[in-house]
Amino acid sequence: MSKTIKIGFIGTGGIGRTQMRHLKGISGVEVVAAADISEKALESAKQDWPALIAFNDYREMLKAVPEMDAVSVCTPNALHMEPTVAALNAGKHVMVEKPLAMNAREGQKMVDAARKACKHLSIGFQERFSANATMLRKLIEAGELGKINYVRCQALRRRGIPNWGVFGRKDLQGGGPMIDIGVHILEVAHFLMGAPRPITATGNTWTYLGNKPCNVACPWSNWDHKTYTVEDLATGMIRFENGAMLSIEASFAAHIEEDVWNLQIMGDKGGAIYNPAKVFSDRSGYMLNSTPAFVGKWDAFERKMRHFVEVVRDGKTNLSSGEAGLAVQKILDGVYASAEAGREVRIK
Repeated sequence: MSKTIKIGFIGTGGIGRTQMRHLKGISGVEVVAAADISEKALESAKQDWPALIAFNDYREMLKAVPEMDAVSVCTPNALHMEPTVAALNAGKHVMVEKPLAMNAREGQKMVDAARKACKHLSIGFQERFSANATMLRKLIEAGELGKINYVRCQALRRRGIPNWGVFGRKDLQGGGPMIDIGVHILEVAHFLMGAPRPITATGNTWTYLGNKPCNVACPWSNWDHKTYTVEDLATGMIRFENGAMLSIEASFAAHIEEDVWNLQIMGDKGGAIYNPAKVFSDRSGYMLNSTPAFVGKWDAFERKMRHFVEVVRDGKTNLSSGEAGLAVQKILDGVYASAEAGREVRIK
């Protein structure tokens, strides 16, 4: 640790506050400023960081607080690109919450701005920092599973349509469960696979419950069905340059037995599942299922924030870079583009 880094926030809603709370537990960090159009949100942010300077316009914050080393962008997806580029152009390192942007076209502008400014752009992908992902990545890097042929990803809720924020608005989010929760299981799968280059996508989306009033007892009832313009269920199949394939299923609302949050890896020497972590292999003439006794225990979200601090402050290699976010964004774009076109599409 060489110095205390000073961080500003653009967006102090739920995810911004969550980031701020985790930063309080990391030494050598100070949140010095925040920008939000909501005075209420800014006042809430001051509960964790009373000394922060509040702004209603992030542009004013970037001009008025030059001592900031980094900025975290915690806005709706449609408002990721412009603040990120502005902060990078102002000479700040940036973390932007997942997904990178509304689409890969916006994401490319963000990655280009980071390269031009010679600043780090990190994406708020926390699953890759989990204990299970850390263990599985080490096994894969050691060749324990061999060549990864196929990965199946599932981020499925039986009835989990958000009844807060703007998660049901395609104009502000870019999509529904695929881009909101599917992105989490997708990013860790792509990371574990070694980030192969995607070349084609086939996908579909369906909306059948979210655009109607809630008529069943469920934990998150009374969502705003009148403004709901995203999918309830999305599926996709991705082909990679190295011959591997990945399937992704994501839902806010699906007629299934229970919620599912998992991925399954199938390699030519072994396989694994993510949650709970298990490994499957052949040993001495027997098929064995291996369960680790202990993989470590930590908060993946806290690890994500700590990693960003260490990248900016200590020069650590960025494991959640803008380039990683752009690759995931291209996969998301491919699924949605295929769904709209009704056919397989190429990923450029």
